[in-house]
Amino acid sequence: MLSDKSRPVVEATLPVVGEHIGVIAERFYAHMFQDRPELLDGLFNRGNQADGRQQQALAGSVAAFAGYLVNRPDEMPDHLLSRISHKHVSLGLRPDQYEIVHEHLMWAIVDVLGDAVTPEVAAAWDEVYWLMANVLINQERSMYAAVGLAPETIWRSWRVAEKIRETEDVVTFVVERTDEREVKPSLPGQYVTLKALMPDGVHQPRQYSLTRADDGRHRQFSVKRLHGLTTPDGEVSNLLHASVNVGDEVVLSVPFGDVVLKPGDRPIVFASAGIGITPMAGMISHLVQSNSARQVTLLHADDSAGSFALQDQVRADLARLPDASLITWFLEPPTDGQQTKNGFTGFMNLDDIGLPANAEYYLCGPLPFMQAVRSSLITRGIPAQDIQYEVFGPDLWLADFQ
Repeated sequence: MLSDKSRPVVEATLPVVGEHIGVIAERFYAHMFQDRPELLDGLFNRGNQADGRQQQALAGSVAAFAGYLVNRPDEMPDHLLSRISHKHVSLGLRPDQYEIVHEHLMWAIVDVLGDAVTPEVAAAWDEVYWLMANVLINQERSMYAAVGLAPETIWRSWRVAEKIRETEDVVTFVVERTDEREVKPSLPGQYVTLKALMPDGVHQPRQYSLTRADDGRHRQFSVKRLHGLTTPDGEVSNLLHASVNVGDEVVLSVPFGDVVLKPGDRPIVFASAGIGITPMAGMISHLVQSNSARQVTLLHADDSAGSFALQDQVRADLARLPDASLITWFLEPPTDGQQTKNGFTGFMNLDDIGLPANAEYYLCGPLPFMQAVRSSLITRGIPAQDIQYEVFGPDLWLADFQ
C-alpha cells in the first residue's frame, strides 16, 4: 500500500492526473519510441499504437490502480494485474524494461502537468508506479519460473502442417513442433503470441487463442483477416492469410492467458460473437478431451451461417459431450427461410432463451457485444464473479472496476 506520506498527495492529485492521463499516455509512448525505437521490434504492437488502443489501456490501468491505492488500500486489483502479467510474459517482457517505462512515463507526467508536478507530487506518483511495477515483476517472474523458461526463451518455431479455410475471412493454422523438446500443455482458453517478420524487417507480435486442445505435437489457432486497413493495423493477419502456407515456419510463445476454464462440475455457458468463438472452441475441445460430463451451452452470434468460423469443429465437439447445446443468432436469416428452435435472427438477446441455474459464464467478442451480454446477465442476478470475459488486444473495458 501507499506510504502515509504519499497517500494524501496521490489522493489530492488523482483527479487532475486522471483528467490528463490519456494525454500523458500518448506523450509517454511517443517519447519512449523516439528514444528507444527497438522496442517496436517484437515487443509492442504498432497496430494498437496507431489506433490509440494501447494508450487508452495504459491510461485506464494506471488510473484504476491508483484509485485502488487511494480508495481500497487493503486490496489489490488482482484481475487487472493478472491480465497485464499474462500479456507481458507472452511477449517476453524483461524486468529491466520496467526502468525504461518508468523513465519515460515520469517524463510524460511532468511534460503534460508542468509546474503542478512538485518534487512531492513526483515522489508520490513514482511510488504508485513502482508499487504496480513490482507486483507485475514478481508475478511475471513466477510465471516464467512455472514454465521453466526465461523471457528470451519462451519462443520456439513451429511448422505449418495444415492451413484450413474456415470462412472468407478466417483461416485456421495447424502447426507441428520442429524438434523433440517437450511441449508445455495449454490450459483451456489460453492464447499464444505469434511473432511475425514484416516486409520492413520489424517483428510484430499478435496474440491468437488456441482453438483445439493440445495433443503433445500440434497446436491450432485461427486468424481473422482485417479488411480495408492500412499498415500497421491488419498487417499481420493479411500477411498470414496471403503468405504463410503449409511447410512454412512460424514463431510462437508458450501459452499464456488468465481467462481459463475453471475446473468443477457447474454448468457452463459460453457467449461469443464473430471471431470471439476462438477461445470457446478451445475450451470446448478441452472438455471433450477430458470426457467432461458438465452441462455446456454455447451461445453464438454472427453475421450469417457462412461467417460462423470453426462451426464444423464446434458442432462435432458439442455432439461428443453428453449434455451440450448450441443456440445461434444470425443477422442474415437462413437462405431457405427456415428457422429452428435453436436459431434466431438478429442480435443476441438472452430474453429469447432460458439459462441453466448456477452456471459459469465466459464471454468473447466485440466490446459492445460483451457489454450488452454482461449487463443482461447482471440484470438477471448472475454474480459478477461468475462472468469471465476475454478482450482481444488491450483491455479498454476493465469491467471489474465499474
